[in-house]
Amino acid sequence: MLPRAAFRALRARPAIVVPRTVSIASTSKWSRSYADTKKPDRDHTWKPSDPIKFQESKIVHPQEQPEFETSASPESNTEPTSQPGPRARSAARSGAQEDHTTEQTEFSGPKSEEENTAPTTDAPASQEPQKPLPDLRYGIPSTFGQEYEAASGGRKHEHNPNNITEDPDKEPAPGGFGEHKTGELPKSAYETSTDRRRNRIANWGYASTLAFGVVGALYLGRDWESEEERNAHPDAPAGWSPGAIYARARARLSSQMGYYTEPTFPKLLPDIDPAPPMTLVLSLEDLLVHSEWTAKHGWRTAKRPGVDYFLRYLSQYYELVIFTTVRSTDADPIIRKLDPFRIVMWPLFREATRYEKGEYIKDLSYLNRDLSKTIIIDTDPAHVKLQPENAIILPKWKGDPRDKGLVALIPFLEYLAMMGVPDVRQAIKSFEGKDIATEFALREARAREEFQKELEARKSKKPKFSAGNAIMGALGLKGQPTGMTLGDGHSVSEGLEQGKMLSDQFRERGQKQYEAMEKEIRENGERWLKEMAEEEKKFMEEQMKGMKQGMFGFLTGGGAGAAAQGAQEKK
Repeated sequence: MLPRAAFRALRARPAIVVPRTVSIASTSKWSRSYADTKKPDRDHTWKPSDPIKFQESKIVHPQEQPEFETSASPESNTEPTSQPGPRARSAARSGAQEDHTTEQTEFSGPKSEEENTAPTTDAPASQEPQKPLPDLRYGIPSTFGQEYEAASGGRKHEHNPNNITEDPDKEPAPGGFGEHKTGELPKSAYETSTDRRRNRIANWGYASTLAFGVVGALYLGRDWESEEERNAHPDAPAGWSPGAIYARARARLSSQMGYYTEPTFPKLLPDIDPAPPMTLVLSLEDLLVHSEWTAKHGWRTAKRPGVDYFLRYLSQYYELVIFTTVRSTDADPIIRKLDPFRIVMWPLFREATRYEKGEYIKDLSYLNRDLSKTIIIDTDPAHVKLQPENAIILPKWKGDPRDKGLVALIPFLEYLAMMGVPDVRQAIKSFEGKDIATEFALREARAREEFQKELEARKSKKPKFSAGNAIMGALGLKGQPTGMTLGDGHSVSEGLEQGKMLSDQFRERGQKQYEAMEKEIRENGERWLKEMAEEEKKFMEEQMKGMKQGMFGFLTGGGAGAAAQGAQEKK
């Protein structure tokens, strides 16, 4: 049986509760059993037909509970059943909620999108339209002007404190917004005192830089201080005209920047007395060797077919120079393996090139050689664009083992050297637009045909018998060669009589000298390499010794320490 407090709480529930149409008693199939195990005949299990006893003096059946009467209408369920009290106030609040709910017409039925999204109330007519929002990308603008005007009763002042430009025409409007069509404040409205201080420092820096630039330009454009400078820059005359000042400043600035763009030395090759008759400059990459990289072997360098013969044969006619755009640290080991016997006299690397507009240029004017006797062979026209008339451009060699392009050029180079051509540039120009090796072979074949015709005609006119030669032959004497002779004592005229052109005779002589060189290399090559290695080692030791003596003398403060160390080393 429920206590009285629980009954009063049940009676005080709000009247708006929806009436239940089922019995309070549980209709579950499984009901609790309060049967007495000691007295089986007494079963106290509650059944739906049993009455609910809330008080001892009053028994209420489920069908007789008035607040759960299913036939009652909503109005009768919400009416108060007693005098005003806690339950009456609760019923009144429930009634007010029901009245408020019935007055919400916006939930009475479906409406269109325009009606659902339209504002439910109209803005007052006195309210001002929404002003455009300021641009907050440069910071938060100040609202001091608007607050100051509101505090002063809406009076307009002659000068707005937000106007930091001190320009009355640009007075910002009330509320902090400027008189721009976009409604944004001027940029100066977002500046702080720190920003203004930084701007002043920046302006002073710009002015100082400009002043130093003007003073530096005038200093660089001063007049030449020596006759040597004046002669070195003929295109920058003396005088104080703006053009002359600019020319001198540009010349001096170019000379300062030349440390990074010009060759290392003004004379890349030393003076030789007597001067070599001809100079042949050769490129390294894709002309004498070809380097490539693979994932399996890494970097590998291949030597072009006929390189050894090319260098050793032409070394008797030319001063050989290897001129490459590769750094010395990378190219020097390759040249040492390519030419172990130092057939090439001078190697030149990237440090000897001119850097201009992102390209490395081989300027032959720095070689300290006569350009009329200088030939350069390269694979890139950009490398020789300053002296294209001295250049022979060959296709790049990509590693073909059957290539003969380099060896095929030997007859032409040999002809230029042995015939003593006064200017090689004119000879090279005659082959412009043609393959030099192929064209020279055709020209030589035509010259040989004409020579054979002239020789046959001269032999037909010459008497077959000579009394002088017969007497000399009978005495066992041989006539002395007449005319020009070669280095080995052979007469050129005798060779001509034998049907050999001058170029053929020079070629035979060159082949004999090449064979003699090859014989010396085979017999003494190993000894030469050991001697060169020893000399190089000795040179390095002397350099290291000099460096140590210089460092020791610097630490000890003079030559006394260096002399003492020298005496110690002698012991």
